[in-house]
This record gives sequence, structure tokens and C-alpha cells, in this order.
Amino acid sequence: MDGGRRLLRSLKEALGALAPTRPAFAGAAGALAATSGLRAAAPAPRRRRREARASRLLRYAQAHGVGSALAVCVLGGAGALGAFHGGEYQKFVAENGSIGDSIARAMGFGIEAVSIAGARELHESEILAAGGIDSKSSLLFVDVNAVRARLAAMPLVQDVSVRKLFPNRLIVDITEREPFAIWQKGGVLKLVASDGAPIAEMHDARFAGLPFVVGEGANLRIAEFRRIVEAAGDLQGRVRAGVLIGQRRWNLVLSSGLEVKLPALAPEAAAAQLGRLARDSRLLDKDLLSVDFRVPGRIFARMTDEAAAARAENLPHVRKRGPA
Repeated sequence: MDGGRRLLRSLKEALGALAPTRPAFAGAAGALAATSGLRAAAPAPRRRRREARASRLLRYAQAHGVGSALAVCVLGGAGALGAFHGGEYQKFVAENGSIGDSIARAMGFGIEAVSIAGARELHESEILAAGGIDSKSSLLFVDVNAVRARLAAMPLVQDVSVRKLFPNRLIVDITEREPFAIWQKGGVLKLVASDGAPIAEMHDARFAGLPFVVGEGANLRIAEFRRIVEAAGDLQGRVRAGVLIGQRRWNLVLSSGLEVKLPALAPEAAAAQLGRLARDSRLLDKDLLSVDFRVPGRIFARMTDEAAAARAENLPHVRKRGPA
């Protein structure tokens, strides 16, 4: 970590197995040697034609008093043109990056270290891959606006800034979306942020304790669901899920499997009443399948078949009256 509580790693170390590390250029002579080596592999007739053209250009430059530096440029341009048409330029770029990046790295402007702050759930290799930063990049030519846009498109990223610190360091500050709840829709579980924005599919048991909501649009009403759960008082620890019905009202599912049907209006008041009944009347200790608060002023409870049968046996029998 550096002084700003950032994770500071060399680019080679951060990339790890993400991509094979390319050797840095030893200098312009190294780049020229690499290009020359590629040209040597070209078919002999094509190579001889390019060499003949380069020789003619050199003789012309010398005959007309052109300086040696310009003559070298002429030769380099002719070689580059031949490499482009022979497909060697594309191969060079694929292996080493653009010519500009290659020269910048040779001048000491390669990205040697990446400083990442604010990442808790995202791994540094994910950030580098999404931002398009690898061992072929150079600080001189990296487009921080493009990197920022690519990182901002990640579902877990709420805000991000990217800065250059010359000669060879890139600084990334990320604000992640905090997983706020688990949303089930169509059988798929997704982590969602406090604003309801889906972050990613749920694959990690670390988030199993988050509020669980089900149904179309339930992710956008998580704050309302949490208010309902908090209104239940001591009972809130036993609320396992909230099911949004018709995008109008909520059903609570308790850890015992009991279903609590709340009204569309004033659901917090109904949840508070449920908490009082659980505390004072031990309502939840009974064998119930559901408790219905949808009718104002009345509560309907549905027993399990076994509890209903036991209750019927304990009721006093009513003597049947015979014919008059």
C-alpha cells in the first residue's frame, strides 16, 4: 500500500497469468533489429526486390547530397513500408503493441506500476483487463478517458478516476457499488446495490446474510422492504425474504416457512402488529401456514392440516338434535 492506502503493484506482477509478459525494448536499435529479423523470414524473391529498392533509394540520396541521417530515415521508411505490405507490421503490433507504445516504452514511459485504491470486491487483474492495460501499454499513449469509460461500464463500479503519474505509473481510484440485497427474478439470484442496480449474479456465500427479495421490480423497492422489516422489531431476524406481489404489496416469508401477507397500504404498521403478536401472544409458536393482514382491522390465520385436525378434536362436540 502506498501513502493513500492504495494497492501498488508492478504491472508485470498484477497481470500475472492474465497475459504473457513481453520483453521491454532495449532501445530503438532493438526495435530495428526485431523488425529486421522479421523481414529476413520473408520469401527470397520478395526480400531481394525490397533490398534492391532500398539500395536504389540510398544511391539516389547519396548522389544528391542528402545527409546520412536522412538516408537512414529513407531506408527505415522503405523497410517499414515493405514490412507493412508483407504482414510483418501486423505481427509486430500483435506481439509488442503499437510503434508509438514501443518507442515510448524504450524511452522509459512504459507502465511499470499500477496504483489501485477503493477496490474491495474487484480483483486487480479484473480492473486491468477491463481497462485494457497490459504489458504492451505505455503511459505516454494510454487514453485515460477511454480507460475510465471502460471501467465505469463494469456493474460493480459506481465511480472511477484514472490519472497518469509520469514517467511510469498509473493511478486508478474506484468507488464500488456496495452489495445491498439479493434479488431473485426468473430463478436467477443477483446482487443489487442500494439504488436497485444489479451488480452481478450471486455466487458467493459471503453475501448470504443480505436481505432477500423476489419478484419483478422488487430490486427497486428494497429500501421500502427494509423499513417493513425494521418495523417488525425483534421479529426482523426471523424474516427470510420479501416477495413483491403484482408490484403492489409485500409478502414476508419467515425462517419457519410462515407466510405473512401484508396490505398495500401501511405495511409497516401491519409488520409492527405482527411483532407485537409474536411477543405478547406467541402467535408464531403455533402451527400456522400464513397470517393475513390485508383486510383492515382483521387478521386471518391459516393452520396446517395437522394443527386444524388437532384443534377440531379438542373442540366440544355439539349434540345433534333429533327430529321434532
